[in-house]
Amino acid sequence: MKRLINKIAIVTGASRAKGIGTEICRELAREGADIFFTHWSKYDRLMDYFNEDDFKWSRHLMEEIRSLGVRCESMELDLSQPDAPRKLLDEVQNKLGYPSILVNNATHSVDVDFRSIDADMLDAHYNVNVRGTFLLTVEFARLIEGKHGGRIINMVSGQDKSPEPGNLAYVATKGAVSTFTKSVAIELAPLKITVNAVDPGPTNTGWMSSELKEELLPKFPMGRLGEPRDAAKLVIFLASEESEWITGQIIHSDGGFW
Repeated sequence: MKRLINKIAIVTGASRAKGIGTEICRELAREGADIFFTHWSKYDRLMDYFNEDDFKWSRHLMEEIRSLGVRCESMELDLSQPDAPRKLLDEVQNKLGYPSILVNNATHSVDVDFRSIDADMLDAHYNVNVRGTFLLTVEFARLIEGKHGGRIINMVSGQDKSPEPGNLAYVATKGAVSTFTKSVAIELAPLKITVNAVDPGPTNTGWMSSELKEELLPKFPMGRLGEPRDAAKLVIFLASEESEWITGQIIHSDGGFW
């Protein structure tokens, strides 16, 4: 029995063939949800792991999702812009209807240490990871208030588990998402909107070199690296009715990574 029939889900940051956002879209669709995803290739093209398959990935993904028997729409969207959340929600309503699931997956991440961090670097991370995520969350909640309950799932990166030297701007802004998740969950609980965060741990999405994989593997007691589907399966559970009593939680779906 599919768990998300007649649900409309928004997933931000599904720009790459091997990305977590892509796998979340697939799994949501397999459970019967209609999908609206965002992509922003201008950012992804700056990353070392961006490859030729990613250039036209949004079109391929939309066709794949539709082949599963659900509706699917997408838009290219720069979530660093203050009006992006409103534009996105207007487009979702126009194309699909009122959403009930939001997955804040889009992120900005550039490694910086105390020697290289500056105001512009901080702002670039803040604009997407903090302001973009926060504004989309509250706009989503305002949109569906009084209509039906909902599910909000934020993707984080384990900042509450261990330090990440050399990645200061990213950990600071993602740490803010974890704190925000816990507090906004209390405000939205009376509206039957749950808010949780998923930490997938280091995930094999194409950014790891062979040397890094060898370095990380011993830290996974289950003997393998995390894969995008590992995170997606937890997102499905949190998006379903089965998770109605779970809110304000940061769940480490990382295979015991230490």
